[in-house]
Amino acid sequence: MRKYLPSFLRHVGPGVVTGAADDDPSGIATYTQAGAQFGTGLLWTVFLSLPFMIAIQLVSARIGRVTGKGVAANMRDHTPRAFLLTMVVLLVVANTINIAADIAAMGEALQLVAGGGAHFHAVVFGVVTVLLQVLVPYRKLAPILKWLTLFLFAYVIAAFIVDVPWTKVLHDLVIPKLQWTSGYWMMIVALLGTTISPYLFFWQASQEVEELRLKGQGLGTDSDVRDELKRVKRDTLIGMTFSNGIAFFVMLLGGVVLYGAGIHEVTSAAQAAQALRPLAGDFAFLLFAGGIIATGLLAVPVLASSAAYAVAEAFNWTEGLERQWFEAKRFYAIIALATLVGTGLDFTPIDPMKALYWSAVINGVVAVPIMVGLMLLASKKEVMGNFTSGLKTRWFGWGGVGVMGFAVLMMLWDVFRQATSAA
Repeated sequence: MRKYLPSFLRHVGPGVVTGAADDDPSGIATYTQAGAQFGTGLLWTVFLSLPFMIAIQLVSARIGRVTGKGVAANMRDHTPRAFLLTMVVLLVVANTINIAADIAAMGEALQLVAGGGAHFHAVVFGVVTVLLQVLVPYRKLAPILKWLTLFLFAYVIAAFIVDVPWTKVLHDLVIPKLQWTSGYWMMIVALLGTTISPYLFFWQASQEVEELRLKGQGLGTDSDVRDELKRVKRDTLIGMTFSNGIAFFVMLLGGVVLYGAGIHEVTSAAQAAQALRPLAGDFAFLLFAGGIIATGLLAVPVLASSAAYAVAEAFNWTEGLERQWFEAKRFYAIIALATLVGTGLDFTPIDPMKALYWSAVINGVVAVPIMVGLMLLASKKEVMGNFTSGLKTRWFGWGGVGVMGFAVLMMLWDVFRQATSAA
């Protein structure tokens, strides 16, 4: 299948898939809600987060390529057991909620385009994504995921269909208006938690390990590793820039079309697509809705697999998407359980989008200690040998920890201030 890929897709690896998976239907809903609620006033966060996102994903990928083990496996060897298990449990819970929101959005989007029942479509998508991971080996699954990344360009096209006040956009990018409210800071934490998300750390490191297995090689000589790390750096730069670029255009659509029309509340990605229809036309609607389905097919396997990698590595179980299901039964059981439980949540009274918003906030909070752990691992010679992180990566990595930590503290402080004033 690889020979049928365009030249660009043949030369990119896990970084591009990781970046594209970050723009899943739930992420699209969060970015759209940020635009609908605050107009173009939060577009600056996309550019603020980019260097920190690149640094932390680069650290994750380097850990996987240099050690031949995923993030959780390295944490198992070098961090307290209680810390690892707490992070893994929170990751699995957040991922399962994310899966529920993504599959619900996919079902609703298909219903808008083709009719039928949203719940029926959701079940079909849930079953299809499980079978995709269980029955399709990694060497065939990776090209499928790469093809799906191309559908994200639908949001770029949709943004250029509508009338964008570029002068105001540039003004808000250069001179952002900060608001000292809990809603504002919660949205920033949610955006950061959606953009710099813990499941992406685990996924990209594990996919570097899968690539090693696929090539049937060991870690290689120092020269081999240096050559591979150049590819990792290029791949991560492209993937994260691509991811944040798409996020920019999605938020721009929400800020220009929905906010401009007085629509300030978006409960799902599918609702965003429906709201765009009378305002931006059928073509923009179809692009937006089609993008939800395609990105969901990309993101749900990444969410379920990253949870499975984390659990399997934490307990030292056999894992890997390149293995047959009977070779890694517990690994594939976690994938099936996370996906099917996520699908099942769509049949409960739980509002998946409200749960998703809070899971994004939780992700933003949980990302801070995980990023600290990653930065410490990447600086240890006993872990990385001759390939500890460079000065620039360390600066931006720790800078990301600082930015995430500051946003979380501001959110908690404003919540505390409001609670005490109300009392």
